[in-house]
Amino acid sequence: MGYRRTYWVYIMSCLSRTLYTGVINNLERRVAEHKERRPRSFSARYRINRLVYTGEFDDINQAIACESEIKQMARRTKVRLIESTNPEWRDLSTE
Repeated sequence: MGYRRTYWVYIMSCLSRTLYTGVINNLERRVAEHKERRPRSFSARYRINRLVYTGEFDDINQAIACESEIKQMARRTKVRLIESTNPEWRDLSTE
């Protein structure tokens, strides 16, 4: 029986709804890094600290393709994507 690796595409936001999209294999660790607001980082500059969207993948190539697609979307399309699963923009990392 093989080990199954999971990859995540995620969108982080702040109260003013500035968005950050990324891909990672350890979502919990990465969200914690965003919340730490490391000096001179995008997360610190824009106070990106709320996980508002996730997508789960078994294949890293699919995850990277999805991340790329999201990054190319118009902002209004990203907002619709987030609101399709999280209409209140809750911080999913607290659930």
